[in-house]
Amino acid sequence: MFIVKFVFLHFVCLLQREREMALRNIMGKRVRIGLMGRRLLSTATCDVESGNSKSINLYSAINQALHVALETDPRAFVFGEDVSFGGVFRCTTGLADRFGKARVFNTPLCEQGIVGFGIGLAAMGNRAIAEIQFADYIYPAFDQIVNEAAKFRYRSGNQFNCGGLTIRAPYGAVGHGGHYHSQSPEAFFCHVPGIKVVIPRSPRQAKGLLLSCIRDPNPVVFFEPKWLYRLAVEEVPEHDYMLPLSEAEVIRQGSDITLVGWGAQLSIMEQACIEAEKDGISCELVDLKTLIPWDKETVEASVRKTGRVLISHEAPVTGGFGGEISASIVESCFLRLEAPVARVCGLDTPFPLVFEPFYMPTKNKILDAIKATVNY
Repeated sequence: MFIVKFVFLHFVCLLQREREMALRNIMGKRVRIGLMGRRLLSTATCDVESGNSKSINLYSAINQALHVALETDPRAFVFGEDVSFGGVFRCTTGLADRFGKARVFNTPLCEQGIVGFGIGLAAMGNRAIAEIQFADYIYPAFDQIVNEAAKFRYRSGNQFNCGGLTIRAPYGAVGHGGHYHSQSPEAFFCHVPGIKVVIPRSPRQAKGLLLSCIRDPNPVVFFEPKWLYRLAVEEVPEHDYMLPLSEAEVIRQGSDITLVGWGAQLSIMEQACIEAEKDGISCELVDLKTLIPWDKETVEASVRKTGRVLISHEAPVTGGFGGEISASIVESCFLRLEAPVARVCGLDTPFPLVFEPFYMPTKNKILDAIKATVNY
């Protein structure tokens, strides 16, 4: 173990030296790696509708965002397992060729080392974009995220911070991933003050939200729905733009019941809304987008209008973030509720392989819960 740690630390020192040289070449003068000069780019939210757009899938939108981040900020770095040749999902394709191996590079298969290195890099004034190959393998890095990244600013009285850290991780079901390539661990991190948790639902959202996360002054865990990497396709602006964090979006107006979700589950919920409409039930669908800190005002306003609410996510129902949303709604909207809060989530079992269709919160499960709640 000592030899492994020594080799990794030596590897980190060499990379830091290479990055400093690269930064000097980029900026044309000697660069001091510190807290000064972090704001080398605009953090204003751009108009999503302006400029040219192109129809691309979600992984290509992620790739575009990473290109923009590296191009607009010479102190941005991308690193993780296999990222230099594009990664297992191809999200980092072309980055190393364009920006060099000093800024886009592979790491050892050590998630705690990846995040720990990212914390140090961000603490020195850089934009550290770390990739965890699958969200299922983020757990070895749990201590670094929870006890180091989340508390770095607080424990130093804001003298130091690692706000430039963004941790990307593909999460959720993929149809054949089984126990170790299908989990949705977002709720673990929603319990931790000091970090943000963001999950996009589509390519356009993914690009804008990821750029906001990278440029946010706080460490962020950015979960990407791998089910949608190639399945979700839409028009995405080619220019640099950002979407605001901690702002939920009402993506479907309704009057009878509010549905709240995030990530890949939104498309399933929308299908259920369409089916419910055939039975005369008007559903309002809300995409939370940012789970911590989440937009309580938008959700509560919708619930006060409809009087009913259903929350759905892939993660197991017990301890899932849907429970926190439910408790908040009951505390704030109790007198407006006309039925108990409904939750349609994954089952309290390890994520199955052949039984995945039974585990998942499907359209029919959601539709049955919509009808039961409206007819309560």
